[in-house]
Amino acid sequence: MRVSLIATVYNEVDSVRPLMESLLNQTRPPDEIVICDGGSQDGTVSALREYGGRLPGLQIIEAPGVNISQGRNRAIAAAAGPIIATTDAGVRLDCEWLNRLVAPLEGGEGGPQAGTDAVAGFFLPDVSGAFQMAMGATVLPRVEEIDPASFLPSSRSMAFLKESWRRVGGYPEWLDFSEDLVFDLRLRAVAANQSRAFVWTPDAFVHFQPRKTLAAFWKQYFRYARGDGKADLWRLRHAIRFATYLLLIPALLGHALWGLEARWLGWAGLIAGGLVNCARPWRRLLVLGKGSPAGELVQAAMLVPVIRFVGDAAKICGYPIGVIWRWKNRHRKEIIWRKIGEIENAS
Repeated sequence: MRVSLIATVYNEVDSVRPLMESLLNQTRPPDEIVICDGGSQDGTVSALREYGGRLPGLQIIEAPGVNISQGRNRAIAAAAGPIIATTDAGVRLDCEWLNRLVAPLEGGEGGPQAGTDAVAGFFLPDVSGAFQMAMGATVLPRVEEIDPASFLPSSRSMAFLKESWRRVGGYPEWLDFSEDLVFDLRLRAVAANQSRAFVWTPDAFVHFQPRKTLAAFWKQYFRYARGDGKADLWRLRHAIRFATYLLLIPALLGHALWGLEARWLGWAGLIAGGLVNCARPWRRLLVLGKGSPAGELVQAAMLVPVIRFVGDAAKICGYPIGVIWRWKNRHRKEIIWRKIGEIENAS
């Protein structure tokens, strides 16, 4: 079956070449590549055109001003294949990535898995230096932490039937961030309603570079949380975060500084909470940093609490803005996206 690979880019001149080079090395090349550029001004389109003669079937769509969802939808609409594989700039594809990712959809020895609608691939941290090592350990899960039954893949490593994309109404164009989570949830809802499968294929992986600065990380997580607020995602998670930072931590700190007795309990609570919050990233760091110099590993471990705090602060700032946007736009029918009947009837 014909496989179309799609991606969206915007000012990605530095990161788009590693992606394209890794496409050249695929053991199962895509039959066509459709990339939508959202109006880059840094030479991204020129860099993509360099691969026109090396990657047959490369199609570049220039659509200034589109958001990520709109760009993906335009690329998928222009794609000819019944199987769509998605990725992003900022990754390097393992040479077996596409072969393994689309196998459940197009079939190999033994044929395709019956009733498969979508395939979830995975991503591994591609890091260098103490800061990126700490970032990768803090924000990227390890494969053994994933529950396949509930995993929602990033669109940097995913494949699905074009018909399934059409059935759920495509990526939500009213949403600028967290759009792939809503798309995943819609796919899962329809697949479950029709007894179809959302397959987990962890050996189809890409190498992903986390953000290189705290400022870039703040911006990324602020946007993610704003998207969560717009899409009404993860209410409980955000409520726990607000309660922790606005109620629990001030209460413990107040007791530690001004309590009438047993002030040590306040300090103990703060220290214990910090250790629990950083425990999982530190465990990941032991694996991710294996073979690194001891000094670099210690520096990365010390950066983990800073990255945790910055990420939480960005989410606390971003989420209410998204919630306010959702309340102001509550009259828009498309933001009520969880109704399966409406999803199935989407054009």
